[in-house]
Amino acid sequence: MSKKPANFKSCLQPAPKVLVSCRNNQGENNALAVAYCCNCSFDPPMVMVGIVPSRYSYQMIKESGCFVVNLPGKDHAELFDYLGHTSKRDEDKLSVIGATLSEAVTINAPVLSDCPVNIECEIVDSIRTGSHEMFVGKILHVHAEESILAPDGSIDFAAANLL
Repeated sequence: MSKKPANFKSCLQPAPKVLVSCRNNQGENNALAVAYCCNCSFDPPMVMVGIVPSRYSYQMIKESGCFVVNLPGKDHAELFDYLGHTSKRDEDKLSVIGATLSEAVTINAPVLSDCPVNIECEIVDSIRTGSHEMFVGKILHVHAEESILAPDGSIDFAAANLL
């Protein structure tokens, strides 16, 4: 099998499609599509999200020390695209798109209620990696639609029909 050099950018695929929601200390909510997200520890459970410092949500997350990772279903493609291409600097995008929000259980951030899975995280560390700052979030609470939970409480990702 012959191999040739490939593009370095985002060469590890597939990457999960996630929406990160946050709130600043003045109570302003926002959400954005995030390209870099992964598990980074199972004990304690943690995830990592990469945010470009020029993004509107970056300072909100730095200020609040928390965020929610929302996993959208395939029926949320329009929400995902809109939140990924529109800045809060231009408009109140959560209101414009009609996103349904609820309060997180353990942190001060909004949950995108229509997404089948929502992961509440408290920032425990971060590292600048070039274009992004990787925020390491300790998982404090996970919301999941009852229909996608296995009897042991784990998420059945095949049933979740994620984007």
